[in-house]
Amino acid sequence: MLNLVISGYYGFKNFGDEAILSVLTEHLKSLGANVTVITSNPAYTSQKDNVETVKTFDIKNIIRVLKNSDALISGGGSLLQDVTSLKSLMYYAFIIFLALIFKKKVLIFAQGIGPLNSKLSQFIVKNLLKQAAFISVRDEKSLELLADAGISAKLVCDPIFSVEIPETSKEKKLVIQLRSFPTLNDEFLNELAQNINKNFSDKKIEILSLQDSLDKDVCEKFNNILKNLNPNIITSVKTGLLPQEIINTIANAEYLIGMRFHALLIGLRAGTKTLAINYDIKVENLAKSFDLPMLNLSQNNEFENEFEILKNLDVSKLIETSKSKVFDWSEFDKNLCD
Repeated sequence: MLNLVISGYYGFKNFGDEAILSVLTEHLKSLGANVTVITSNPAYTSQKDNVETVKTFDIKNIIRVLKNSDALISGGGSLLQDVTSLKSLMYYAFIIFLALIFKKKVLIFAQGIGPLNSKLSQFIVKNLLKQAAFISVRDEKSLELLADAGISAKLVCDPIFSVEIPETSKEKKLVIQLRSFPTLNDEFLNELAQNINKNFSDKKIEILSLQDSLDKDVCEKFNNILKNLNPNIITSVKTGLLPQEIINTIANAEYLIGMRFHALLIGLRAGTKTLAINYDIKVENLAKSFDLPMLNLSQNNEFENEFEILKNLDVSKLIETSKSKVFDWSEFDKNLCD
């Protein structure tokens, strides 16, 4: 039996990361592996994924589990970048460094690498990843960044494409998923509310938080904007949901207006008519690859046109395109088990 340790942004109840962890742990357990996850919230992660856990800064126990492991899996997500903070990059790099010190196999799983703005970050990441047994990345920019450093990697689609979507009947419901962001201003929110009221006031509206620490306040704010605009509109704010509950909420909706990449991805997999709010290049790329209507935070928008495209989306085409993206485990498994 393989003893594996997973390091990533886990335990913070961010839907995308937690869903990726569930996909990864389920796959590893199907291979007969014993899995330990380094997490900020051991009780939550242990209950959600039925795995052994160790707390993020419990270095003594992290050293213990790494010494007793066969391999470290770092990822998914954007762990090795210094835009969020240099401190977080140093932490994830330190975990990789420990595994290498103990002569353990290191696999980089479906990560977005970079940006690496400081010379120190570039030096650390380049020298650590040159010693990894296998690297998979989720975007072309990461692939090019590593290639420029003389490091080979495999480009994969997002692991969430592996998530099983429950078969469910669609409700007359619109799900709105928002997150806080500097350019998500009142002018945009008011115009969005006006167009939702114009097009979907006859439907139940659920405003969905995917990470309460970042999403809850703006979701509640938008709910108040809608209710002030139309007191008769039926709305609710959904917070504190487990990943499977979030998937079910999006899957049984007729429409989705969303910001977060993984909310949009679940909508596509579920055949939910989806409109993207573009705050990040990964959202823009996803919307373009699926021909989705899209609103931009940083420029004027043709709301009426984008809402009309949303209502006329071909659901069967969305499902067919999403099913064509299959996460390839073959090289990961080969390098893990060799």
